[in-house]
Amino acid sequence: MPGTNMLKKMSDTIKFLACDMVQAANSGHPGMPMGLSDIMSVFNSFYKHNPANPNWLNRDRVVFSGGHGSSLIYSLLHLWGYDVSLDDLKSFRQLDSKTPGHPEYGHTPGVEVTTGPLGQGFANAVGFAFASKYAQHLLNTPTAKVIDHKVYCFCGDGDLEEGISYEAASLAGHHSLSNLVVVYDSNNITIEGEATIALSENIRGRFEAQGWAVLEIDGHDFGQIEGAFSEAVSGKSGKPTLIIAKTKIAKGAATMEGSHHTHGAPLGDDEIKASKAAAGFDADAKFNIPEDVLIRFRCAKEKGELEEKLWNKMLLELPEREKNDYLNALLNPDFKGVVYPEFEVGSKVATRDSNGKILNAIAKAYPGFIGGSADLSPSNKTELNGLGDFPKGRNIRFGIREHAMGAITNAISLYGLFRPFCATFFVFSDYLKPAIRVAALMGAKEYFVFTHDSIGVGEDGPTHQPIEHLSSLRALPGFYVFRPCDANENVASWKVALELNAPSAFVCSRQGLEVLAASKNADISRGGYKIVDKTAAKVTLMASGSEVHTAIAAAKLLEIEGIATNVVSVPCFDLFVEAGKEYHKSLLGDTKVVAVEAASGLEWYRFADDVVCMESFGASGKDSALFKHFGFTAENVAMRAKTLLK
Repeated sequence: MPGTNMLKKMSDTIKFLACDMVQAANSGHPGMPMGLSDIMSVFNSFYKHNPANPNWLNRDRVVFSGGHGSSLIYSLLHLWGYDVSLDDLKSFRQLDSKTPGHPEYGHTPGVEVTTGPLGQGFANAVGFAFASKYAQHLLNTPTAKVIDHKVYCFCGDGDLEEGISYEAASLAGHHSLSNLVVVYDSNNITIEGEATIALSENIRGRFEAQGWAVLEIDGHDFGQIEGAFSEAVSGKSGKPTLIIAKTKIAKGAATMEGSHHTHGAPLGDDEIKASKAAAGFDADAKFNIPEDVLIRFRCAKEKGELEEKLWNKMLLELPEREKNDYLNALLNPDFKGVVYPEFEVGSKVATRDSNGKILNAIAKAYPGFIGGSADLSPSNKTELNGLGDFPKGRNIRFGIREHAMGAITNAISLYGLFRPFCATFFVFSDYLKPAIRVAALMGAKEYFVFTHDSIGVGEDGPTHQPIEHLSSLRALPGFYVFRPCDANENVASWKVALELNAPSAFVCSRQGLEVLAASKNADISRGGYKIVDKTAAKVTLMASGSEVHTAIAAAKLLEIEGIATNVVSVPCFDLFVEAGKEYHKSLLGDTKVVAVEAASGLEWYRFADDVVCMESFGASGKDSALFKHFGFTAENVAMRAKTLLK
């Protein structure tokens, strides 16, 4: 550990780089980086990573839950020697720069996860700890610790005010995630002023009640910081650790130290010059990095390369069985060996039931398939039979914690060894929306299973009947929503989804749906296909899910009246849009088009002349009565089609 004078010089370098970045951009958040810089100068000695290989599996994971402090993150990445140059720091928050306003996974080397809204990062850190704990179970031996890294999270008052942090902390304590260390930057400042105007709870008591070890320190006392990290990383408590670090926002600012005005606005040139002068830095030099400071930080490269070489040597000494059975299989998922279930044509199978069988088939073939439900596995049909419960099995019992479940699943996906899924009722997908959105931003390979997909939920009524949710999820770029019409399409959907470099959702029915011969081995790679194909058709009916069956029945009624009708099943609207106009023309031709879906259906007007959809909330009643009441009958669809032909 460097001496106090060097630690202060390292800290000042971090904070002034952050200040210069924000000032150059005339935009950003200097207060938090300045308040945390003392802690980060000490953290530098504890952090195990390799800047030359940001994807090294056994690196420590670091999550900055307060992504608004990105100038701190980028300053550190540059100092450590990641592929983030001084010019990148100077282009902070500019178009096409490596240093956007909030950190983005896959965009800036060294950024572990796109945290987005406050609180997400806290739950992401818990997710990384989940992944590492299960990886330890799979890979570690009495003589070889293949996985022994730590997970660190830096968060603030705002993160802990968000409800997602309660959910995630509860799970972390429940599972005794002892390799998780959260540093709470307790500066008592939010945008509106002092945090105490809205926050007065006993944070220590809250976390201790949830099964955490809690340490309290002066976040500007280097000795206390070092002692806290040493105790936390020892893991002696057997619990996750919260370090409550009392800090001052904008620590070191000449006249603005402690002011909430430093949270989200540049300090100004005069304030920065005065602050640098007070610290003994060249007041006029911008983006200044003293050589002795850079040497201290850049030691991370040599240290990290050595750590990884030693780790690789250990892997080479592992017995072949262990390398082949687990690590290689996890790192190189191969879904060609999945033996998918077969379903009898004419039988009635709810797509949630077929989905459950498919999940088990995938899990049998790939050891990295892991996940669970928000206390709904019997209803979602997501139980992985005979595979045990986390941390030594692959069923994760998230409990009724949908917010945290989504963010935890995101982190498990990014860990590098697993393809996770999570599940709940479709109407509760709103509770996961922030996590789903950042999953799409990151291109995370994970799967959201949503059952009870429409008014088909029945007697539970409109509070549990999703109406607008399909449109909402389909509006997300880079996110693929599959709503299969039967068990066969469900199989086809999974085959496509597993090959996408993006997250997917499976929206499944509660009610039984007839297994169709026409859907077996369907090519849904372009989102839709003709499930009924007639010569010289005048009408095309488009639908997804259970409404495909209604469309097929309507086509038969129209056929009786001499109106040739095609039916296009669209299990993935997103892929269908991407397929392009030429493909759309090949399916729709010059026919009149009616779309049928028991949802708000606004997106279907992109292709359809008329849309039979929900124009209100649902109601409580038998599913068959509800579909009739809201117009999802063959007779009504046929009538709407004939109206277009007049």
